[in-house]
Amino acid sequence: MPGGGAEVFSERVHRELLPGKANANRWVQIHRMAHAMGIKSEATILYGHIETMEERVDHLVRLREIQDHTGGLWAFIPLGYQVGSTMLVPHPTPPTDDLKMIAVARLMLDNVPHIKSYWVMLGEATAALALPFGADDIDGTIGKERIAHVAQADSPAGLARERMARLIKTIGRIPVERNAVYNDSKVYA
Repeated sequence: MPGGGAEVFSERVHRELLPGKANANRWVQIHRMAHAMGIKSEATILYGHIETMEERVDHLVRLREIQDHTGGLWAFIPLGYQVGSTMLVPHPTPPTDDLKMIAVARLMLDNVPHIKSYWVMLGEATAALALPFGADDIDGTIGKERIAHVAQADSPAGLARERMARLIKTIGRIPVERNAVYNDSKVYA
């Protein structure tokens, strides 16, 4: 089950930016219910806008607590805010902040099997660099991605498998293609 929608588990942020959208408690309730039914889910955080560092950490703590109780999260995907035309923040999240977010997530969410590096929002180079910072999966559409590009992401709309494999090899890792439930389907030795 996809993990988006909560953005960041901060009532303050929800009041200011997301009035009328389901809040963190509702997101948690839905995911706990899915986990009780045996449905695995992902979780995300949207960071780099008006949230504080404390609100980011609180988000991770709450995800850890969910995972401690249900074991139902199979991946966490940190999503840097795309500035686009919103003018909410004056500049994009710096790559150093993206890498810190992934590193802290790996430390705090050691009970979540996968931390994704979403190349569509991070860009190719930062996504690859995120692997030694704690990500174990470079994720993103291989074909044509639309959602992040509506928010004016600068990355390409899609990557060929071979290009992604070369990108992973540049940082000394062995690329492994997987399916949606994390079964390996091809090793690019």
